[in-house]
Amino acid sequence: MTPSTVHYRLASPVGVIADTHGLLRDEALALLNDCELILHLGDVGSKEEDSIILERLETIASVHCVRGNIDTAAWASHLPMHQTILVNGQRLHLVHRLEDADPATPCDVTLHGHSHQPRNERLDDRLLFNPGAAGKRRFKLPITLGKLWIEPDSVRGAIIHLPL
Repeated sequence: MTPSTVHYRLASPVGVIADTHGLLRDEALALLNDCELILHLGDVGSKEEDSIILERLETIASVHCVRGNIDTAAWASHLPMHQTILVNGQRLHLVHRLEDADPATPCDVTLHGHSHQPRNERLDDRLLFNPGAAGKRRFKLPITLGKLWIEPDSVRGAIIHLPL
């Protein structure tokens, strides 16, 4: 871990959202309302006005976001390509595209977006978690987001389908 790693102690679930593509649904906001921390895994949106998505999420909780391949507007230039944060002693590594994650990065959870396909599975000693896409429907995939319940000795994840 680098000295700049951010640490959180939380009792609430961690909200995980990705691939909003310029659309933040009211249903997503309602489902994230009980979270003290929200992680956006990229592809917030490509337009200047899409920065409002992160601002709206910040009215609910602290937000960490990584840059996705469509995050090309000037506001997104400050977003990191990857980030590691510590929550209740568990190391979470955030990246937009899973193939951009370095498997040698020490972490307990790799969180990624990009594919729009929800994923909540263990691979060896690591949880691979993709909340799916919460924005515009693509490829006939469901509209989803995720939540993580993080304890010092475990991480549980859930994929939540948005009511539409």
